[in-house]
Amino acid sequence: MANQNEPSQFRTSVGGQALMEGIMMRGPELIACAVRRPDGSIDLSTEPVRTHWYNKVPMLRGICNMVENLRCGYKYLMHSADISMTEEEAEAEQSAFDHWLEAHVGPKVQDILLGVSAALGAVMAVVLFVFLPTFLTGLLSQAVTLGRWPKVLIEAAIKLALFLGYMALCSRMKEIRRMFQYHGAEHKTIACYEAGEPLTVENIRKHTRFHPRCGTSFLILVLLISILLYAVLPWSSIGLRVVCKLLLLPLLVAISYEVLKWSGRSNSLLARAIAQPGLWLQRLTVFEPEDDMIEIAIAAVTPVLPDDRALAAWDNV
Repeated sequence: MANQNEPSQFRTSVGGQALMEGIMMRGPELIACAVRRPDGSIDLSTEPVRTHWYNKVPMLRGICNMVENLRCGYKYLMHSADISMTEEEAEAEQSAFDHWLEAHVGPKVQDILLGVSAALGAVMAVVLFVFLPTFLTGLLSQAVTLGRWPKVLIEAAIKLALFLGYMALCSRMKEIRRMFQYHGAEHKTIACYEAGEPLTVENIRKHTRFHPRCGTSFLILVLLISILLYAVLPWSSIGLRVVCKLLLLPLLVAISYEVLKWSGRSNSLLARAIAQPGLWLQRLTVFEPEDDMIEIAIAAVTPVLPDDRALAAWDNV
């Protein structure tokens, strides 16, 4: 097995996202999506990567890329759900409202409704991970006299407990667990590519499922940096503190992106320390894949790899 403590010399910017019975991979010039159809065949689609001016602007690029990645990821997640389900499963999943939408509104309106549902999901995340820890800490401080830093530490502990509990519960759901297995297939395939080995199931299987430059690592990094950033905010009003957190959210994302970008280039002790919490968390979000999942990862990554491997280096991001 590949040594997890010794990162390969070559670090690639190629990465992806696990989907429903599939994987999306993004390279320097192409995005590819491979999904397993119910009959066992593979549906493969590609589209060119759009380059944006803000990718050269520190801080701003983190905010814009997060929005773009959420949009792109949600689009491919919906695509994979459509491809991977049988007609009977798709019919069973559709509600009367879904049938009404198909009959009475166009694709653009449906896209808007999908965007609204994604926004509602974001609101739920804000309630769970921004409002609730502050609210519970405020309730506790009414019963027990607490200073600023005890409040900060208690709020941080609640936030981490909620996040880890949420991820642990998700990993127990059958469909989500399979998606996390595809996540493992994605990581192993990238590790095999970085090692310079041919992309075969046998070669990929021996590599680690943990990867320092992962979306999971970004999430935990945002969480940890938020503890430091929000420590200076007032506790005079729970509502005011929550509003201040929301106003600082773009700055939080921007800082976290730049830290992740730097740590991806560096092999220093500090960079490895920053990456370690994400690697620990991946034990909840990345599982060992089956061979047919690795086949999907190979199908997704092959079209996006440039002929010149240097073009896919992390330094080019």
